[in-house]
Amino acid sequence: MAYQIIGKSIQQLDTKEKVTGQTLYSDDLAYENMVWLSTVFARRAHARILNIDVAEAQAVPGVLGILTAKDVPVNEYGQQKNDQAVLCGPGSPSGKEGADVVRFIGDHVALVIAENQEIAEKARALIKIDYEDLPLVEDPEFAMSGKAYQLHTDTPNNIFEQVHIRKGDVEAAWAECDVIVEGTYKTPFQEHAFLQTEAGVAFIDEEERITVHAAGQWAWDDRHEIAHALDLPEEKVRVVYDAIGGAFGGKEDVSVQIILALAVYWLDKRGIRRPVKTIWSREESTIGHCKRHPIIIRAKWGAKADGRLVAAEVNLIADGGAYMSTSNKVLKNASITVTGPYEFPHAKVDSYAVYTNNLFSGAFRGFGAPQGAQVAEMQMNKLAVKLGMDAVEIRLKNVLDEKKLLTVGTTIPGGVSLDKVILKTASAGNWEPGVAPRPKQASKELPHIVSGQGFAVGFKNVGFSYDFHDNAWALVELYGTSEIKKAIVRIDGSDLGQGHHTVMAQIAAEALGVGLDIIELKVADTAQVNHTAGCAAASRLTFMSGNAVIDAAKEALNKWRNEERPATAEVKWVAPKTTTFDEKTGYCMPNFAYGYVAQMVNLTVNTETGQVEVARVVCADDVGKAINPELIKGQIEGGIVQAHGYVLMEDFRLEQGQVLTPDLTTYRIPGIYDVPDRIDTILVEEPHPLGPYGVRGVGEMPLLPYAPAVIAAVYDATGIWFDEFPLTPERVLRGLGKLD
Repeated sequence: MAYQIIGKSIQQLDTKEKVTGQTLYSDDLAYENMVWLSTVFARRAHARILNIDVAEAQAVPGVLGILTAKDVPVNEYGQQKNDQAVLCGPGSPSGKEGADVVRFIGDHVALVIAENQEIAEKARALIKIDYEDLPLVEDPEFAMSGKAYQLHTDTPNNIFEQVHIRKGDVEAAWAECDVIVEGTYKTPFQEHAFLQTEAGVAFIDEEERITVHAAGQWAWDDRHEIAHALDLPEEKVRVVYDAIGGAFGGKEDVSVQIILALAVYWLDKRGIRRPVKTIWSREESTIGHCKRHPIIIRAKWGAKADGRLVAAEVNLIADGGAYMSTSNKVLKNASITVTGPYEFPHAKVDSYAVYTNNLFSGAFRGFGAPQGAQVAEMQMNKLAVKLGMDAVEIRLKNVLDEKKLLTVGTTIPGGVSLDKVILKTASAGNWEPGVAPRPKQASKELPHIVSGQGFAVGFKNVGFSYDFHDNAWALVELYGTSEIKKAIVRIDGSDLGQGHHTVMAQIAAEALGVGLDIIELKVADTAQVNHTAGCAAASRLTFMSGNAVIDAAKEALNKWRNEERPATAEVKWVAPKTTTFDEKTGYCMPNFAYGYVAQMVNLTVNTETGQVEVARVVCADDVGKAINPELIKGQIEGGIVQAHGYVLMEDFRLEQGQVLTPDLTTYRIPGIYDVPDRIDTILVEEPHPLGPYGVRGVGEMPLLPYAPAVIAAVYDATGIWFDEFPLTPERVLRGLGKLD
């Protein structure tokens, strides 16, 4: 019997369990004899801890123990660099330099283990900490000036990553330009605001492993970091992901995983074996995990009178906050995308990631590309206006293809469909060619309501890049006698709500030629799957895991046909090699695959209130192959809504390192009445030659061009450019000159 599973909108496999409340998330877990863990956060942006007095807290009935730096075997961790202490304070056994210093308000200082949450929080409030305040470094430009306090002793001028790109001769090229556009852009923090805050349960299992149930994006990396901090062999640690209530990059870094394991480890050393649970409040979550990078970008672009781009010079400074997290990777993506998906004969890009005492920045959907696209598309729209050209026309004249070189000196592999997504968006959106701002006839009834349209484009890598040899693992087991009755598929990728596991089941069923009902998945459990680069990030999971599943399925099926029962096949699929930036020129082959997107926005601006209302969004994404069209549309619409909050509503505030918007009453995310009235999604299917069934990644792409498209539409409506956002009513009114 032949099956055609891919290309069909199969309902997400866990839908019924989720809507009926049967699905268990980490904060739902409960075990007999369980105790509670509360975290003491620093609440200081920069200070040295002189002493921690736990005597009064320890005396509270029901307290089992209070842990400080002296209780951490190897007091360090970090996703890219071990620059963060598990617990800040004096007395680390490992002698970690600087572990007695807190560098942002979310640093962990102590842990309270108690019989229940009420007792733990009572004891937490009684801990006395003596701090010596240190100089505060808030401004990333000042941080790298040579005049600021050095936050990490191994990082001169607080610059922990830099990228330099040189193509052609920019200085000489300015003389060739008929028009030059310059701008300084500032992109803001953004909070992930996932529905499920950080939570988990840990215990010692029947095989004497410290087992941590939590919600993350890379179980094997979590296991590695836990084992390192506890100085244990990795096989003595097991990480299991339960249902994950959103992540968007914010759960790539460990949060509660190490401290839960540490609490279990500490209790076990004292002959106590009890499960330990913790749940962070929304406010604790806000200060405890990374944010989207605020970036300051100065750009100078030049073009010929006919719209052909000549030269670009860009300087980019990313606020990495207190610790590296994934800032080094984010900076590289921003450095590639900051000149847009366009060909420049001459380019000069200097990018820096800098330590400050702000909340640390890290992975967030788009991974540096939204900030890069913001600048590139703003510059392109301003050039179009200055040249008297249409925004679509100037893009088609300059977009990259298979032969044109990126600023890093190499071509794009895997096919380029930028022209197709642009043309399909413009056609579906009934784009009105012309030069913004277009002449308008104000309504007599509502003269203060003005309308505009905006256009923007984006591109981004699929998969890990910059010399990381990306790979994925899968194991397929086939059971039955004359015919396959059950197929077990083991993969490492996390389903963050996007439907990854459903899509993997569809791909497995298609490759095996069986019904979806006999596919059984084993996922995201280090005891059930193999060690692999299985991170849910970089729009990579369907591309990478899909290839591994297909290859494993084909190999298992071949064994089955040769009468092997059961038939088992294990495969590690390896992506083409990439290279990182040359230190002087930036030359590299940075990525093996890309995704492409174009968007058009129609909106209105109320010039009396400053309110911006988005009426319609048209979005074309090249997905390569739509394995499950409805799930992809959900991804696209979700990305647009998240971008909508980023550009119009989400006003994250920090002052002297303290968060002024710590919860969802002070930090507003879009509700049902805030989102665009209409979203038209266009799925373009230009197959990638290496993608499973032609797949490209799509998870991040819809977010990239939305902010510049909105801002271009606001300019079309008002004649005012906004180089900073979010476009809150106050900011819009100030821009219109109606507020001091």
